Amino acid sequence: MKSQKLGRGLGALLGEIDEAYENEIAQKDSVVELQTKDIRPNPYQPRKHFDEVSLYELGESIKNDGLIQPIIVTEDVDGYVLIAGERRLRASKLLKLKTIRAIVLNSDEHKMRQFALIENIQRDELNSIELAHAYGELLKLHDITQDELANKIHKSRTHITNTLRLLQLSSKTQKALIEKKITTGHAKVLVGLDEKEQQLIVDSIIGQKLSVRDVEATIKNLKNPKKEISVKKEDIVTFDFSVLNQKLSSLGLKTKNSAKSLIIEFDNEEQVTAFLKHF
Repeated sequence: MKSQKLGRGLGALLGEIDEAYENEIAQKDSVVELQTKDIRPNPYQPRKHFDEVSLYELGESIKNDGLIQPIIVTEDVDGYVLIAGERRLRASKLLKLKTIRAIVLNSDEHKMRQFALIENIQRDELNSIELAHAYGELLKLHDITQDELANKIHKSRTHITNTLRLLQLSSKTQKALIEKKITTGHAKVLVGLDEKEQQLIVDSIIGQKLSVRDVEATIKNLKNPKKEISVKKEDIVTFDFSVLNQKLSSLGLKTKNSAKSLIIEFDNEEQVTAFLKHF
């Protein structure tokens, strides 16, 4: 489908979900009670990981106190498709709640994809890798720059750039980040390393509980290993034993020498006695 330009697109979409909730306050009859079994997840949901414990806690809250904010759905021939409120719907299904309050909107696939992205970004419900994919998808859908996206979603350009760079990490490193074995801070400093280097450092982070500063120091040493200390020729101390060797040889003694030492070899006690007479 052709990309939707910024003019009408993202700026208006950012407020459309909020507008639906505002209309719900003014028009109570726009909220309906739907069977949870009739609602299918949004196929364009960018969030892939949901903590079951937190979902169960949310479900208990909905069960005891009611659903404060309805979910948003669109109707199709097979029932309803979720637009916004994935956690609320999952929590309700987890506790086997049969119905849920919902607002029904008219929507097409293009808008469903965008609603799912925007809602999750606004609610800070995505992990770093999911967020990076969401930013990339919005840039692609609206054919806009990172600066334009930053202005529209009220995030810094640096944040968006650094988040998108996480997609350069290897799949194993991304998995470690998603599973919270490493932090986003750890992951950011790993960008640029090859796959083997990333795996080596990820294992070290997990096994040795390394801080981000520790990782930065490790990478610095990895990229700039200490050079072997070279000794200048003029710094090497040597002695000239040639005259001494000749003198000892004239006495019938054998010698061995290196740069700084000389060894005299004696064959018998008589040679030692004869040698000592010269002192």
